[in-house]
Amino acid sequence: MLTIGYIGNGKSTNRYHLPFVLQRDNIKVKTIYRRSPERDSWSKIAGVTYTSDLDELLHDPDIQLIVICTKHDSHYDYAKQVLAHNKHCLVEKPFMETSDQAKEIFALAKEKGLLVQAYQNRRFDSDFLTVQKVIEEGKLGDLLEVEMHYDYYRPEVPESAQSFDPAESYLYGHGCHTLDQVISYFGKPDHIHYDVRQLLGQGKMNDYFDLDLYYGPLKVSVKSSYFRLKERPSFVVYGKKGSFVKETKDRQEEHLKLFYMPDNKDFGIDTIQHYGVLTYVDEEGTVHEETVKSVDGDYGRVYDDLYEAIINGKEKTITDEQTVLQMEMLETGVRDLK
Repeated sequence: MLTIGYIGNGKSTNRYHLPFVLQRDNIKVKTIYRRSPERDSWSKIAGVTYTSDLDELLHDPDIQLIVICTKHDSHYDYAKQVLAHNKHCLVEKPFMETSDQAKEIFALAKEKGLLVQAYQNRRFDSDFLTVQKVIEEGKLGDLLEVEMHYDYYRPEVPESAQSFDPAESYLYGHGCHTLDQVISYFGKPDHIHYDVRQLLGQGKMNDYFDLDLYYGPLKVSVKSSYFRLKERPSFVVYGKKGSFVKETKDRQEEHLKLFYMPDNKDFGIDTIQHYGVLTYVDEEGTVHEETVKSVDGDYGRVYDDLYEAIINGKEKTITDEQTVLQMEMLETGVRDLK
C-alpha cells in the first residue's frame, strides 16, 4: 500500500487527483492539509483526515508521498519542506517557477534518495495516446509535421490582467501540458522557434503562443490562443503518405467539470463522433480514409507509475531531465515579455 497526503484542498486536489486515486486499491489517502479550513468548498471524503497543521502531515511516519496541489509560487518552498522530512513528492504543474529551482529540488531529492516528480497527467490524454498509436502503425509514412492546438475563446481572462507575470503567463499555464507531451514522445529538439505574444500589448498577460520544435526534417508546432472563437483541431499529423486529424480533445476534463467521475464506465471515453480521421495512400496508389477509434485516456496512470517507482523500485516515467528541459523552454519563451 502506498500511503499519501495532500497539501492543498482546492480544485486541483479534488478534481484532477482524488477522483483517480480513489479508484486505486493499492493507494491510501490518509491526510489532506489546507491552510484555511473556513474556505473548504469541496465535500469531505470519508476516512480521510483534514488538518490545518502542516506538521501533522510532514511528521506522520505512515505517509510516504506528499502531493503539492497549491499555486505555483508555493511549489518550491513546499517541495523543500516535504523532502526535508524524508517524504517523496509529487508537484502540480507548472513544476517550479524557474529551471534553477527545478534543478535544486531534483538535486536535493537525489541527495536524500527520494523521488520528486511533476504531475504530467496530460501524457495520458486520449487524443495524445491516439496520435501515438496512429504514428506507430506506420500508415502515415515518415513524419513531416505535427500541429498541436489548445484553444479557448476567453477574452475576459487577458482583458482582466493588469500586469505581466511570467509564471501567470499562458505559456506557463498551458504550455506545461503540451510541451511535456512533445518532450515525452519526441525527446529534446534540435532547436526551437518561439513566437510568444501579448496580443493586448505590453503590461498585459501573455495570451498567445506558437512554438516550433524541430527534430531533423520533422516540425512539431505547439499553438494556443485565448482568442479562438472556433477551436483548431486538437492534433493534425502529416506524413509523406498521409495525414491524421483529431478534432476534439481528451474528454476527461470535460467530464470532471460536470462532476461525472471515473467510477462511471464511460468516463472520458470518446464516442464515434469524437474519433479522428486517418487518410493515406497505400503502395498501389489507392487512397484510404479510416475513422480511428480513440485510445482511452487515464490521468490516474501517473499514480500507477509512482506506485511502481516508490514501492517496486522501477524507474520514473516522468524524468528530471524532461521536466528541467520543459522549464527552460517556458523561461525562454517569456524572457523578453514585459
